[in-house]
Amino acid sequence: MYWNSLNDALRRRYGTKVYKLALSSGCTCPNRDGTLGTRGCIFCDGAGAFAEAGPVRQQIEAAKARVAGKAGPDAKYIAYFQSFTNTYGPVERLRELYTEAMAPDEIAALSIATRPDCLGSEVLALLEELGRQKPVWVELGLQTIHPASAAYIRRGYDLPVYDRAVAQLKAAGITVVVHQILGLPGESREMMAETARYIGASGADGVKFHLLHVLRGTDLAARWAAGEVPILTLEEYIDALEACVRSIPRHVVIHRLTGDGAKRDLLAPLWSGDKKRVLNAVHRAFALRDVEQGSNL
Repeated sequence: MYWNSLNDALRRRYGTKVYKLALSSGCTCPNRDGTLGTRGCIFCDGAGAFAEAGPVRQQIEAAKARVAGKAGPDAKYIAYFQSFTNTYGPVERLRELYTEAMAPDEIAALSIATRPDCLGSEVLALLEELGRQKPVWVELGLQTIHPASAAYIRRGYDLPVYDRAVAQLKAAGITVVVHQILGLPGESREMMAETARYIGASGADGVKFHLLHVLRGTDLAARWAAGEVPILTLEEYIDALEACVRSIPRHVVIHRLTGDGAKRDLLAPLWSGDKKRVLNAVHRAFALRDVEQGSNL
């Protein structure tokens, strides 16, 4: 059994546990501000979309306090601008945010979640510049390569936009991490594996696998309530995840085997609310099946 986990990759590089600190940039999204749409992707609850972001240093200290019981004195951290489209704004404002986040000695890397269609030339130049100081990761929300699924979730860009973004980021020396959702309506296990294979072949350095989960207040929730959205069982999720892990090259770092929404807003599947149970079930199944990352390539 083998998969190239983020925890193992970071320990190899830094020799210690590395924690992600979730930060807010205060950026919104072109899929929410009217540029592409106003309701966002179908699964997005919009929480905090226009919330004021506090000073970055203050956010870092608050995030460190939340993991203080686990983190030792030599712990390293990744400054992670997580929610919405964190390259969507004036480049000088982005420069201030990123620079402040990278400044503390204990910050080992900067991670920025964004959309492939929000990486203009000025932003790419800024990322390349900052990448010469510390490692910079950019996380792209691809979710699927299948056009019908992309239209269903209202992703708002076509696959060549993703391909171009990956090529440009790699040319700038940036680490690329790609998000994939498992369980989109109409997608078979093999279709999910096709997306994983595509991500691996595209030049991505890392991948995050997420389960499609239904959160209160989303457009997906309304469709689920109407009986239009089948939800994977835990066993079906593990089967799909196995197919994807076997379809990803061994050098690609797997940052996440599952994702979970806020429990107070989770409508389905309820089993996903117990993340520890889910991960234990995945690990047991992978051990029994001797799952090897990249074995289907």
